[in-house]
Amino acid sequence: MATQQDFNFDLCARNDLLKRTGMTAPGAMKTGTTIVGVTCKGGVVLGADTRATNGPIVADKNCEKIHYIADNIYCCGAGTAADTENTTELISSKLKLHKLATGRQPRVSTACVMLKQMLWRYGGHISAALVLGGVDINGSHIYTIYPHGSSDKLPYVTMGSGSLAAMSIFESEYRDDMEIDEAVALVTKAIAAGVFNDLGSGSNIDVTIITKDGTDIRRNYVTPNERKHPAAVYYYPPGTTAILSEKIVPIAQRKDIVVESVEKMEVA
Repeated sequence: MATQQDFNFDLCARNDLLKRTGMTAPGAMKTGTTIVGVTCKGGVVLGADTRATNGPIVADKNCEKIHYIADNIYCCGAGTAADTENTTELISSKLKLHKLATGRQPRVSTACVMLKQMLWRYGGHISAALVLGGVDINGSHIYTIYPHGSSDKLPYVTMGSGSLAAMSIFESEYRDDMEIDEAVALVTKAIAAGVFNDLGSGSNIDVTIITKDGTDIRRNYVTPNERKHPAAVYYYPPGTTAILSEKIVPIAQRKDIVVESVEKMEVA
């Protein structure tokens, strides 16, 4: 029997039996998002698209994917929308309590460890792939956190189904010590690459700039997919469509409806 600290393989025999009897395990879910982060001179810049999908259906054209963690820390989320939102809200609450207990500004590494521990605890069943960015007393930091709890710390990162298109922009145009305006332009171009080359990404581009002086949230910073022809509003007055025939059947005569009689309960 495995202890609390060890890996638990008790269900491997059961899973093997289910597989041999014809039951297939659920496959990995596509994130359907393009999120990026890059460090620059004096801060970090985060970017995300705004399309939320439900399989092949666009469920939300203007979904907000850059979530608040602390005043100096924000987090982009790819994966299941409910998982990313609730995970970041929970860690934000815990980090607030940590700040009140210590009296100090939270560090980005602290938020990273909290997120990693939570995702590791659930073994990847929380579909949240995150890009964490912020500025603290140690400087500017960008992390990627995977659903199973692993993480990377790099000067520029991408995640989501459009990550390869965005990474191609970073790999060709990133350079150290960029100015904030240059980093914003690079992030915008990287998200646009995901928007126009990945079906799971689309709609608008959100950008968040974090420096030691504060945070600049640019919601719908770029709207490359504006609707040129707004949907028309149609109004048809009553009587526009003619009624050719009308037939009224009493409910008591309908055979598809069963009318039950209810006896009154005796009350002593």
